[in-house]
Amino acid sequence: MTLVSTPSTTAPAGASAPVRKRRRTHRRPRVLIAVTGLFFALLYLPIAVVALFSFNSQKSLTVFDGFSLRWYGAFVHDDVLIASLGTSLRISLVAMAGSVLLGVALAVGLVRCRTRLGSLAGLIMLVPLITPEIVTGVASMLLFKGIGVPLSTGTVMLAEITFSISYVTVILRSRVAALNPEVEEAAMDLGATRWQAVRLVTLPALLPAVLASAVLIFALVFDDFVLAYFTTGVDPQPLSVRIYSAIRFGVQPTINAVGTLMLAGSIALIALALFIPRLFGRRGGLDILSGE
Repeated sequence: MTLVSTPSTTAPAGASAPVRKRRRTHRRPRVLIAVTGLFFALLYLPIAVVALFSFNSQKSLTVFDGFSLRWYGAFVHDDVLIASLGTSLRISLVAMAGSVLLGVALAVGLVRCRTRLGSLAGLIMLVPLITPEIVTGVASMLLFKGIGVPLSTGTVMLAEITFSISYVTVILRSRVAALNPEVEEAAMDLGATRWQAVRLVTLPALLPAVLASAVLIFALVFDDFVLAYFTTGVDPQPLSVRIYSAIRFGVQPTINAVGTLMLAGSIALIALALFIPRLFGRRGGLDILSGE
């Protein structure tokens, strides 16, 4: 009888070493997790405290004595804050409309222009994004005073439109570049003019990105403080500037309620801006920030 030897299935003693090394390399560093958790705690804990004490039944800012909508009711009946809220809404709507119109035209022009002048304009368009906002605010204030324009709600609108154009252009530029120019050419071959081809072909294809950028600009302008502070007049002031003027004399619970409402509104608008592309059957999420 012939005996057939079977290969041993026992792994050598040193074979488990690479497996252990791989497991060690895939372990999450606890120090980085702790630092990340500390960062988010320092960033969001003060906001959570403001939101919590906006529901405080008492006027205290240190002792929470129960849930109440008392300070939200006080905000609704505060004529000064309501007037500032209306001013902020008007500024946001005008800045949104103006920056979207100019940003769409600039994005299409930068993509279709293949000259050195177009490349230079693209670089200049990025300057407001990397310039500190306080520099832009001071420069805008000096410009308006230099040409003799008194600071008012109109100057805030002009400054916000100028500052927001770059955001709209960045969002739409890559989206315009992804469009096939042959579609426009086919429309013109069928008898459409250049403007009709842009209006009936290009703009409908850009509509999801345009709507998302409009909502995002509205949220950014509504919460903006630095630019509004340097370009606003005495009255009426935007809500962010009015809140700053009020907290210089002490933080009131009503301010906590206003801040919580502004935070909730901004989160809702940004979420809507990220969700709009899905309504048109396209990718949503953070891809809209790159115009994809």
